[in-house]
Amino acid sequence: MPITADELRPYFRSAWGADTCYPDSREEWTPRNPARDQCGMTALVVQDILDGDLIIGEVHVGGVQIGHHYWNRLPDGSEVDLTADQFRPDEEVVGGRVVARPPDAPRRHREQYELLRERVLEALAADARS
Repeated sequence: MPITADELRPYFRSAWGADTCYPDSREEWTPRNPARDQCGMTALVVQDILDGDLIIGEVHVGGVQIGHHYWNRLPDGSEVDLTADQFRPDEEVVGGRVVARPPDAPRRHREQYELLRERVLEALAADARS
């Protein structure tokens, strides 16, 4: 039986670290907020496992855009955002549109994507063997 997005959540929580978040945001990452700045890599790995579309929205504070946020739309049309709990109360995600996946792997942050993907897939494989 295929794995669900909810079943994937603990694998990502265990795999996230300062070494898998956006490098320019490493100082913001803490174990207390493990999803912080993990959205792009996480959305790509979720897509690797569950397929579907990548969605990008804007992150606003006080009506001013401060960044972007990625999540997934699954083949059944449902949306899943494994990093939604990263945001501070003053941060709001607005909009959302489908974006094309980069061919092969992302050009930026490729190392973080590959590390996160490896950790999640290894943990899934280990659990499947036990």
